Amino acid sequence: MLLLNGVILSVLVIVILSLLRLNVIFGLIAASITAGLVAGVSLTDTIQMMVQGMSGQLETALSYILLGMFAVMIAKSDITSLLVKKLLVVLRGKRGILLMSIATAACLSQNAVPVHIAFIPILIPPLLTLFTKMQIDRRAVACALTFGLQAPYIMIPAGFGLIYHQIVVSEMGKAGMTIAVTDFPKAMLIPGIGMIVGLLVALFISYRKSRIYQETSMEVENQEEKRVLRFTKRHAFTLVAILIALTVQLLTKSLIIGSLSGIVCLFAFRVVPWNFGDEVVQRGVAMMGFIAFVILLASGYATVLKETGSVQQLVETGVAFFGQNRLLASIVMLLIGLLITMGIGSSFGTVPIIAAIFVPLCAGLGFSVLATAALIGTAGALGDAGSPASDSTLGPTSGLNADGQHHHIWDTCVPTFLHYNIPLFLFGLLASFLI
Repeated sequence: MLLLNGVILSVLVIVILSLLRLNVIFGLIAASITAGLVAGVSLTDTIQMMVQGMSGQLETALSYILLGMFAVMIAKSDITSLLVKKLLVVLRGKRGILLMSIATAACLSQNAVPVHIAFIPILIPPLLTLFTKMQIDRRAVACALTFGLQAPYIMIPAGFGLIYHQIVVSEMGKAGMTIAVTDFPKAMLIPGIGMIVGLLVALFISYRKSRIYQETSMEVENQEEKRVLRFTKRHAFTLVAILIALTVQLLTKSLIIGSLSGIVCLFAFRVVPWNFGDEVVQRGVAMMGFIAFVILLASGYATVLKETGSVQQLVETGVAFFGQNRLLASIVMLLIGLLITMGIGSSFGTVPIIAAIFVPLCAGLGFSVLATAALIGTAGALGDAGSPASDSTLGPTSGLNADGQHHHIWDTCVPTFLHYNIPLFLFGLLASFLI
């Protein structure tokens, strides 16, 4: 019976436990155990299978940890604070340009200057007074930030984008379908355009009108006003380190080597003193360690699904159920991705789970390799915007709620869910039939 399939039952376990606000690490362990027990595998063998499967994403996890350390070191250079001062002077009174600049800065934080969400607490709180004076709806700012945190890793193979692309390509390969990392951006071009459409609708239609907020005197703003920031050789060395890291990453196609290059340069240039090494490691692990471990566990869970035969059983049943109705199959697969990512809050962690299911299912239904990649990439990304547990929503809220006037669910999660998941779903569906 389909409902007793290990994949379906274990996915339900993840979703239900996540909706009950249980940490996703417990959810993934519980899902792995469920999949094993349903297939008749002992608890000991299931755990052993899961642990062995975790090795499949060790490189990705290390990339995340090193990138977190690099982000901490960049933040300590004060170069982002200098950017804030420049923005305050140049963009005052220019609503559209200001919002697009924030979206651009967020994009750069994922690829060119991979600091992830570390820039938000530095960039956004000092701008809140400016937003209030200009009566900018902060839901528009939340949408701009979330776009920059999500769209680049979908479309651009650099920084976090390279990690996401490598995860999809690697997991597709494990499931028996080969695609080059250089070809994956072609698969995600149409879904990426959907996100751009969502951004423009949010900024210039949905939240175009003024919104009044209470003016507050924030300590962080006062500190930023009083600090005298000038471009120094420390900032220049930081930019050089960033360029070296990006160049090395592109040449070697290794985020680990690129991140290490940047870290070594920042230490060598004395931008960050050697004796701050412990702090850099601790804060870097605190920033990225959780998501790295989620990715490891997700890989272990996917291994349990494959080794127990649950995936093959689901594929055979699914092909018989869908027949040749590829439209219905695409809709169901995208909805599965949406549910899982909404639950665990990580598109990077979702991919190893769904790739094991989607690749054989897509092959059985006659989807092309690029169409399969588009479905997996889109299904993984669906729900990242809008999930209460996602960095793409938690990050914007952390900055916009610095004065207590921004609600996480109604001002970040709901607006980003509507403006990004709907176009991603529709454009991802379109991509599965056009490529």
